Amino acid sequence: MLGQFSLARFGLIVGGALTLMGFGAYATGHPTFNLIGFFYGIPVLLGGLALRAAELRPTPYRETTSPEIITLRDRTATATQNQIRKDVTRYRYGQEAHLDDSLARLGLSPSDDERPILQTILETAIDGDYALVLEFSSPFVSLETWQGKQEAIAKFFGPGIRVTLQLTEEDMIEVALIATPTA
Repeated sequence: MLGQFSLARFGLIVGGALTLMGFGAYATGHPTFNLIGFFYGIPVLLGGLALRAAELRPTPYRETTSPEIITLRDRTATATQNQIRKDVTRYRYGQEAHLDDSLARLGLSPSDDERPILQTILETAIDGDYALVLEFSSPFVSLETWQGKQEAIAKFFGPGIRVTLQLTEEDMIEVALIATPTA
């Protein structure tokens, strides 16, 4: 729940309101409210500004997840799929991009400027199995490079995951993490 709310926005709103209240109290000669505004409002406002500078917004869903897919997810999704979905769909602070550490460990992020950027996610069924589809903008990392890492991606996010890769349009790579049913 807290990850769906921007702490930066909260800090800016509360800090801004307290600071304005402090200036208003100063102008009208109310010393108690003046102190609250200056001693609490300004630090909270500055904290909100700092968080805004370090804020990474949630990745949007490409389309709304249907109730059938949610039921399938609840029955068959792996813990890793659930963790990825929860991590990329909430506000993050102090990170450059979603899944940046994972991409670096997989050798898919040559540098910060060349790192693929997660654009959207999609929950769907592929061959009757739950799939979490991650769509990356990847102008500097080719589909061939991704395909060379396909087995490593499956092991990294596994067990119980198979991976398919697809070029959806120029520089857009779709990575489907598909739950494999256990026999």
